[in-house]
Amino acid sequence: MTPTQREDGPDRAPDAPAERLAGFAGRTAAEAGVGKDPVNLPMIRHWCEAMGDEHPAYRGPDAVAPPTMLQAWTMGGLSGHTARSSVHDELFALLDGAGFTSVVATDCEQEYLRPLRPGDEITFETVIESVSGLKTTRLGSGHFVTTRTDVRAGGQPAGTHRFRILKYAPAARPREPEPPAGPVARRPRPVVNRDNAGFWEGVAGHRLLVQRCAACTALRFPWLPGCADCGSPEWDTIEVSGAGTVYSYVVMHHPPFPAFDPPYAVGLVELAEGVRIVSNVVGVPYDKVRIGMPVRLEFLRVDEELELPVFRAGGED
Repeated sequence: MTPTQREDGPDRAPDAPAERLAGFAGRTAAEAGVGKDPVNLPMIRHWCEAMGDEHPAYRGPDAVAPPTMLQAWTMGGLSGHTARSSVHDELFALLDGAGFTSVVATDCEQEYLRPLRPGDEITFETVIESVSGLKTTRLGSGHFVTTRTDVRAGGQPAGTHRFRILKYAPAARPREPEPPAGPVARRPRPVVNRDNAGFWEGVAGHRLLVQRCAACTALRFPWLPGCADCGSPEWDTIEVSGAGTVYSYVVMHHPPFPAFDPPYAVGLVELAEGVRIVSNVVGVPYDKVRIGMPVRLEFLRVDEELELPVFRAGGED
């Protein structure tokens, strides 16, 4: 097989004539190009602000341009450059016609020969340095095209910029696997640690426990290792009655998550004892939940391992 040929098959890459592609190497893509602006302080300032580069060499009366701006002085902008030849378009047309319709930049190499200073007039020439044989990448099969731009300032060599792209035919994406048959996805497991283990032990016993500071008696929820009011690390717990009202709420529509069936209401419930807890509001359509609605605690078994505290609208036993 030649570099541009592959065996027939369902994923066979398109071909482009090898001899025609090789013929583009060394051809001029831009000749006697002139930078649209001389090197100037405003462009240097914008570049440095965008890059977060505060080097003092790029400021003041003796400023130089950051070396990595080399390509910026040769760009044609939306209107392009009159110095550009048709060679580049001919090469892309050949590759497009062979099925290599996608493009991605892969890398660039720059060589700096002298600093560029405000006022320098930029000229340049660009050649197509090489077109590779057919290469296979994770994106797909295609050809690497390398261009070389020689930059001059005041007629003197200032630097060289090589830019490499891949013109490729996108690889076929694998088909999404069908979801496996089986039980409905389980809800995410709560994170249980040494700071909140007592809360989940209470839930397992159908008790909703909140912390009470041993020093100032302030109640707190969610569970924390210390009191936010006085800083004391000492605490005990009380079991709340379960009566409360909807302090605020949201209705979840998107994005969907496994084990949840949107739309559904998530409420911030203010308990009779004064603390607030986030949980589902059940027993009423999601669009009927209202701020101030009375609710009462109940425990919902969501799977064989997990029960959760939720709040049923109505506030009745």
